[in-house]
Amino acid sequence: MSYIMDLRQTVGHRPLIMPCACLIIGDGRGNVLLQRRADDGQWANHGGSIELWETMEQALYREIGEELGVTPVEPRLLGAYSGPDFRHVYPNGDQVMVLDVVYWCHGYEGALRLQPEEVTETRWFPLAALPENLMPHNRIALRDYAALMSARA
Repeated sequence: MSYIMDLRQTVGHRPLIMPCACLIIGDGRGNVLLQRRADDGQWANHGGSIELWETMEQALYREIGEELGVTPVEPRLLGAYSGPDFRHVYPNGDQVMVLDVVYWCHGYEGALRLQPEEVTETRWFPLAALPENLMPHNRIALRDYAALMSARA
């Protein structure tokens, strides 16, 4: 059982602070690979919560391996994000304030093999035309990634 699910047995649906390692996979040409979440159908960046005693980097590689079946190439830190805009309520009623530590990369090794319990599909989107049903807090990091890519051009 995961650390967060273990805590849920004690706190029920009450809000938890949930540290997460997240990844923006870009192509360096203005497009990002997003995943459609199996639980609510929203599009999102890749990643998930860290486990007890795990580093952010370990969580990043584990989560990307579990969800997508690939290994990110040279992930770089984009930033850490939290606050009221990072409140999320899962379909089962569990509440969290996500603390997203977001990385970015422009490549991965391996072939995509989606974890169907978490991801129903992946698709490339232009940064200028992100899907309407994107997890709201993911827009913030994607905006910063777009600004970083513009500054590097």
